Amino acid sequence: MTLTLPIDPRANELLGRDPLALLIGMLLDQQVPLERAFAAPYGLAERLGHEPDAAELAACDPEALEELFARRPALHRYPKAMAKRVQALCREIAERYDGDAGRVWADAATGEELYERVAALPGFGEQKARIFVALLGKRLGVRPEGWREAAGTYGEEGSYRSVADVVDAESLARVREYKQGLKAAAGAAG
Repeated sequence: MTLTLPIDPRANELLGRDPLALLIGMLLDQQVPLERAFAAPYGLAERLGHEPDAAELAACDPEALEELFARRPALHRYPKAMAKRVQALCREIAERYDGDAGRVWADAATGEELYERVAALPGFGEQKARIFVALLGKRLGVRPEGWREAAGTYGEEGSYRSVADVVDAESLARVREYKQGLKAAAGAAG
């Protein structure tokens, strides 16, 4: 399986074959449209002139990395903060997984173990970790026993709640409708 987000096909291809790019895209998926977040790893690779690896980004001068993120058009709405988060994520991948981001999920025996590994990454709270588990299961075939349960409602078949459910412009619109409904309900309750 591959990712088919409504972004540049080269960005989708990178996300589909490079686990670090996929993790970075998920990390950046906050306070910007998901297309922008998941296209950013490809934009970062273009700015570097090559695909980055975890050790390289972990060791990068923080100000230089912030400059890469902030260069117009910025890779994120909050380029400095997100450069720091990406660097923290890459340090964890370099130290705990020997620089191989795919090891976060490659040998997870259960869905709960997979969730715990993802949730332990810098920048991945409970909700983001559950969405990422759903993304791995639904789009990339990473399905250890109990992965749907570990993903919570994001793992449900036929749902349109997150990036895990986006395969085209129509499904993206359905995910956006769902999120708008949540915001409206929260506003009415608040």
